[in-house]
Amino acid sequence: MARAELDKQPSDVRRMFDAVARRYDVTNDVLSLGQDRRWRHDVIEAVDPQYGERVLDLAAGTGTSSQPFADRGAVVVPCDFSLGMLQVGKQAKPHLPFTAGDGTQLPFADETFDAVTISFGLRNIVDPLQGLRELRRVTRPGGRLVVCEFSHPTFAPFRTVYMEYLMKALPAVARAVSSSPDAYVYLAESIRAWPDQQGLADLVAEAGWQKPEWRNLSGGIVALHRATR
Repeated sequence: MARAELDKQPSDVRRMFDAVARRYDVTNDVLSLGQDRRWRHDVIEAVDPQYGERVLDLAAGTGTSSQPFADRGAVVVPCDFSLGMLQVGKQAKPHLPFTAGDGTQLPFADETFDAVTISFGLRNIVDPLQGLRELRRVTRPGGRLVVCEFSHPTFAPFRTVYMEYLMKALPAVARAVSSSPDAYVYLAESIRAWPDQQGLADLVAEAGWQKPEWRNLSGGIVALHRATR
């Protein structure tokens, strides 16, 4: 898969993430200039996991985003549809209960989790609205949703530079550090095609979540959306 088609095929996206799994965390760190660590910290603070709470970390990949929840005493379940990612994660973090699952049909019972979160994965679900509905289904009443996703920079001149230049440069940089650089052509274009902050908030509300709100990170390169069940 080289382009971010609206009718993206789950099998293609799965193979893409299987291919980048080996060096995924290193590549993300390089491409984000280390900001991904700060973004992960912001996600933890937004979820505010309490000791013993059950947290679903969807699109968890290798579990880098999941470990901090466990460190806070939460019972975290890292879930992803890429077996390659899960295998890499399980080797590094065997204590975490990695679970294979499709975001449009989660393998969990209704009202299982106190909080659910997904970072940089919602746009890769074939039907993001259905993904948000599934996240709501498995969340208990009063539970929390936190979505961390690429968005639209708020400063117009920078937004133009970011969209037109940085997105074109991302695949070239990835060639130097990634195990499957072509995948980053898709990732770059999926970022460009993704809704802005208000657009995602509207999608969250359409899925049935209450009081959606967002906070911009890094000038709107990333937005942190929150809502309640």
